[in-house]
Amino acid sequence: MDLSAEAIIAFMERHQEWSFWLSLVFAAAETTAFLSLLVPSTAILVGVGATVATGAVPFLPIWAGAALGAMVGSSFSWWLGWRYGARILTMWPLKDHPDLVEKAAEAFRKWGMGAVFVGHFFGPLRPVIFLFAGMMKMSLPLFLAVNTVAAMAWAYVIPKFGEVGGIIIGWFWNLLGF
Repeated sequence: MDLSAEAIIAFMERHQEWSFWLSLVFAAAETTAFLSLLVPSTAILVGVGATVATGAVPFLPIWAGAALGAMVGSSFSWWLGWRYGARILTMWPLKDHPDLVEKAAEAFRKWGMGAVFVGHFFGPLRPVIFLFAGMMKMSLPLFLAVNTVAAMAWAYVIPKFGEVGGIIIGWFWNLLGF
């Protein structure tokens, strides 16, 4: 079975009824600590956004699924940080990337709840910042409030980036006469 980003995007084009669920799964993977390193979710969501530009896949189920998935994944990461505290920093892969840990800690100290919002948009810090929110005992209601808005914004921007890119490429090809 081919699980490349191209194959997954092609599957979503052929099976639009799965676009909500697949977007949910990939967004959850992207925002879950540790798992985000193994799954190329951002590339998939941007690629699926490009298919929106062709009319092959509707945007709404992608956005809704990605928003819900991002909320689930980042909330789970918050829980991991809350539950395990600083011990989680001694586990792979965080123990091998002290620079990311320090950047996330600094962002959280500097911006507090704003780091949760911004964290959705910065790849390497994305799951680590949610761990820190839990480790720093950020209240769950506050985390969920900020995280919900941020997840919805992120889920809109990432596939839209692909959609706009697809429109620009299509326009360019038409301009060249292809």
